[in-house]
Amino acid sequence: MGTRVALVTGSSRGIGKAIALRLGSQGIAVCVNYKERKEEAEQVARRIAEQGGRAVAIGADLAKAGDCAALVERCAAELGPADILVNNAGVLRRGDLLDFDLEEMEAMRSVNVDGLVRVTRAAAEGMRQGGWGRIVNLTSVAALGTSMAGTTFYAATKAAVITLTRRFALELGSFGITVNAVAPGFILTDMASGGRTGEELQKAFESVAAKAMMRRVGKPEDIAAAVSFLVSEDAGFITAQVLTVDGGRTDFISHM
Repeated sequence: MGTRVALVTGSSRGIGKAIALRLGSQGIAVCVNYKERKEEAEQVARRIAEQGGRAVAIGADLAKAGDCAALVERCAAELGPADILVNNAGVLRRGDLLDFDLEEMEAMRSVNVDGLVRVTRAAAEGMRQGGWGRIVNLTSVAALGTSMAGTTFYAATKAAVITLTRRFALELGSFGITVNAVAPGFILTDMASGGRTGEELQKAFESVAAKAMMRRVGKPEDIAAAVSFLVSEDAGFITAQVLTVDGGRTDFISHM
């Protein structure tokens, strides 16, 4: 077995960055994907290289079908075929029923769902040929039914990710490929803080922490640790699962 190669989408910052750095520290070659933040992505790749690893930063807009295929091809050309895929890239547009915006919904779906499908399809072929693969999709506790306002349609896209995870696991399992999902809770990232003032953000932290059994919000490293396990050899008999990493959130919508 040679060096594993991981493609981590949306890894110039936040959760994706933490995942890329974690995998890079474990001797896995990492393709750091970005859409606009080239400098930040290159910094992530440099940090991995400085620790003795191999990494490359490759730009791609996952809302574009051609970019998805080209990303997988460039990763293979520069590092080798990806046998680990972490579908982390995602878009959040806040909104609920009364302020539904179809264009914003389509923008989320084009990345959160369509982009994931396209990258996975492109990467899965190499994994099938190699007889081994690990795919981890980032969904959200919103998809499981948390009651936080403003996440209704984001939750719908992430619910699709859960369904796709299970279906892809069914399709790819016989080729030695596992497909799982990680459902983060409220994680301190730029996405979570976007559009909020410092005071609003602090109130959000306090509110979410009060609803978590661990009484805190999450860190990107919490998610990276979960992904690290699911892509490991030790997780070879785990597939079609959704691992919730939310500190024990209790604010779920329920009819009970």
